[in-house]
Amino acid sequence: FESSYTPRFDIWEGEEELLLHGDLPGVTADELDIRFENRELTIRGKVAPRHAGGYLYGEYGVGDFHRSFTVGEAIDAAKISAEMHNGVLTLHLPKSEKVKPRRIEVKAS
Repeated sequence: FESSYTPRFDIWEGEEELLLHGDLPGVTADELDIRFENRELTIRGKVAPRHAGGYLYGEYGVGDFHRSFTVGEAIDAAKISAEMHNGVLTLHLPKSEKVKPRRIEVKAS
């Protein structure tokens, strides 16, 4: 029996980009597989147990994980970036120029 869990993510939207922050304690950057295809962002990884054998009581998420998000905005896929710091994954999904808000200058005549 292979255990799995669902990591939690916060999503924030600004004018320039979408930001995703995911809590992934115990995961290293090289254990992550992140893909963006057909407006779907997929994050896969694995967390190994911290101790061999059974636990007396355990709440810490271990095993394989998989999260997918359908992104409705037009994203500039070539500029997506990710970083891992203190067990938190941060994904930057820059919006493409065509969906960014644009200020229209009003000219006086």
